Amino acid sequence: MAAKSDLTFPVTISAGIHIGVIVILALGVDFSDKPKPQPQASAPAVQAVVVDQQKVAQHVEKLKAEKREAERKEKARQDEADRRVREARKEREREQAQIKRLEQERKQKEIETKNAADAAKAAQLKQKQEREKAAKAEAERKQKEAERKASEEAARKAAEKRKAEEAAAKKAEDERKRKAEAERKRKAEEQARREQEQMMQDALAAEQAALSQTRNKQVMSEVQRYTSMIRATIQRNLVVDESMRGKSCRVFIRLANDGFVTASQTLDGDGVVCRATKAAINKAGRLPVSNEPDVYNKLKEINLTVQPEFD
Repeated sequence: MAAKSDLTFPVTISAGIHIGVIVILALGVDFSDKPKPQPQASAPAVQAVVVDQQKVAQHVEKLKAEKREAERKEKARQDEADRRVREARKEREREQAQIKRLEQERKQKEIETKNAADAAKAAQLKQKQEREKAAKAEAERKQKEAERKASEEAARKAAEKRKAEEAAAKKAEDERKRKAEAERKRKAEEQARREQEQMMQDALAAEQAALSQTRNKQVMSEVQRYTSMIRATIQRNLVVDESMRGKSCRVFIRLANDGFVTASQTLDGDGVVCRATKAAINKAGRLPVSNEPDVYNKLKEINLTVQPEFD
């Protein structure tokens, strides 16, 4: 509107001057020191006035055309400004939609993590039940072993009564059997202890593996989420034009733990897109990073492909 006002003022002055000239000519006012023409010379003077009036009229039309052209350009400028506002609004809507989608993904990952934790708790409960079952079986085995020993002892005493002459040999044989049984028992108990320890170690290893796998999935999910956020931040600061359509640039970015860009380097791609991408990174200054060390360590040095987006 300022440009329109600047043009309207000189046009108004010029139009006023020319209208004044027309009025002066129409009134026949002569500012020169020449003697007034004789009545017979009035026809050429009238003709000259008519010619000047035509020139003035032509000039006025020219000024009007220039005014219309200025108004047309102002309208075109205003239309372009309106178009940019609409594009900015669409961009905000796209960003809000992306943020909503990322939030939904985060909630889904939280559900998956909870399910994995529940599964791990169920596995621990099952292992505890198995250990209790093994302990019960071991107690029953010891009870049967005690009963068997009692029966053997009774048989031994009965045999001693029946065969007194064989007492010494029987005693030695019983001692040998007792020692062998004690050794066998010690070996059986040691084997059972080792098996139980192995079962516990295997269960702990399985639990640790499940937790590690779940954590790795969480880290990679967060890395993908923050990579998308980094790419979106660069896109917001990227100045694009039609010459970039269908082209891309691959860049290397090094980030501090607060997201500050400490280094960036274009690796390959279209020269125009690469320059625009480098400018967008410098303009952003800081890019999104996670506070979790495992996620940050995978994001602090990344290679990223940037492709301009068009509506």
